[in-house]
Amino acid sequence: MNTHRARRRRPLRLLGLVLALVVIAASGAGWWFYQRLDGNIRSVSIGARGGTERPDASGHTPVDILVIGSDGRTSAADCGLGGGCAHTGVQKGAGNADVELLVHIAADRSNATVLSIPRDTVTEIPACRDSATGASESGYRGQINSALRYGPACQVAAVHRLTGIPVTHYAQLDFSGVVKMSDAVGGVSVCVSDDVYDTYSHLKLSKGTHTLKGVAALEFLRSRHGFGDGSDLGRTVSQHLFLGAVLRKVKSGDTLTDPAAVYRLADAATKALTVDDGLGSVRALVALAADLNKVPTGRVTFVTMQTDPDPDDTDRVVVAPEARALFADIAGDRSLSAGSGAGRSTPSPVPSVPVSRIAVRVENGTGITGRAAAVAGALTAQGFGSGTVAGNAPRSAPTTTLGYGPGLREQALRTAAALGLPASRTAPGGGAGLTLVIGADWPSGTTYPGAALSPVPADGATARAHAATADRAGKCAQVGRYRTVSLDGVAMTPSQAYALAKDVPDSDS
Repeated sequence: MNTHRARRRRPLRLLGLVLALVVIAASGAGWWFYQRLDGNIRSVSIGARGGTERPDASGHTPVDILVIGSDGRTSAADCGLGGGCAHTGVQKGAGNADVELLVHIAADRSNATVLSIPRDTVTEIPACRDSATGASESGYRGQINSALRYGPACQVAAVHRLTGIPVTHYAQLDFSGVVKMSDAVGGVSVCVSDDVYDTYSHLKLSKGTHTLKGVAALEFLRSRHGFGDGSDLGRTVSQHLFLGAVLRKVKSGDTLTDPAAVYRLADAATKALTVDDGLGSVRALVALAADLNKVPTGRVTFVTMQTDPDPDDTDRVVVAPEARALFADIAGDRSLSAGSGAGRSTPSPVPSVPVSRIAVRVENGTGITGRAAAVAGALTAQGFGSGTVAGNAPRSAPTTTLGYGPGLREQALRTAAALGLPASRTAPGGGAGLTLVIGADWPSGTTYPGAALSPVPADGATARAHAATADRAGKCAQVGRYRTVSLDGVAMTPSQAYALAKDVPDSDS
């Protein structure tokens, strides 16, 4: 595989969601053009593949939106902006979900988390069928971004299976929408630590602060080789800096004082959006934006899912042990803005339950003698409560499941993490407590097959997650110091390329 060519096709189609929704919600002038803008929006069905959210004690429910960008070139405009269509022309199909952000808005709307999932993550893709195209797949192990080939519902299902976090909504935007909306908001201020020229995304900027509009904004968001180590991990950090700047600008109020700018932004956003049926109207989008607009920038936390190298492929990654704690915190509706590296603005609203207070009934559904006792013993050895007991399941079970009673979701997630059981195997049920049924897919051992368990650091939820809140102004994107770009066939650093490419204008010129 030509990795350089593949990496050129890494779009970001999320900017419009953050920009337009907040702007429309905050603008009382927006109501009159609802009907006109409704006709711009495309919607798709994701069914119930992402699971369901449970309300908190006050009856309020969190919101989780999967925001993606596809590498498909499905219009002439996207071909012109993204390139790669010289031989193929305008492409059909959805392509790959090369940018994935899971946006979690807390049940009480006091905080929000934006989780980036690196596109190179190798995981289990569930069985899927795209109702629009008929394309189907029985399930396989592959990159998380490939699930979009089988439709948005499959991509939602893959993210839910990977993280255990309910995904109740979906949004996708295109290249041209990002360009138009960055223009409509008047540009976004970003800082780069050194001179940078990414010869793949074409981003070229001198050291310091710049206001990026249009194509320049798109180049910054797509730049993979310009920042960090030249991988998708470095790019997620620069994207977070950009989005934080967008939120600060929109919330400052300057954008909202110009009705024409508000309309241009809303019109561009709704034309670029593809959303799930639940968000398929301007009224639904405005309601969502109003919720997001309640969250202070200091309580919007950007994180990148922790990864380790894939032992089978050095160009790919797998979920790291620390990510289990991160997923559990988001699924448990706990704020990360109080975590390490993210500002510590207020304490977490939902304290963690010590494992010593968690009791689990472990039932053997395998027919293999001693399975329940072995797993129950492993839990008590980790400090789980003395009420943890073993017994036989009423019937054989093909797969392992962990059911939990009312108010015990957090305990279920912590139990699953301790055993390496995917969070997607937890579900409401099992009476008033926790009931773990060992299925035929777990015939031996005390950790779930394929689990890579290791001690999770005390600040495991945000360790190695590059956590930062949206109110952190002045931070610069770190230009890479590796030879990640190429000029005239010679590998070099992005700063060396900038110095040599004197005939190439800067992106903001």
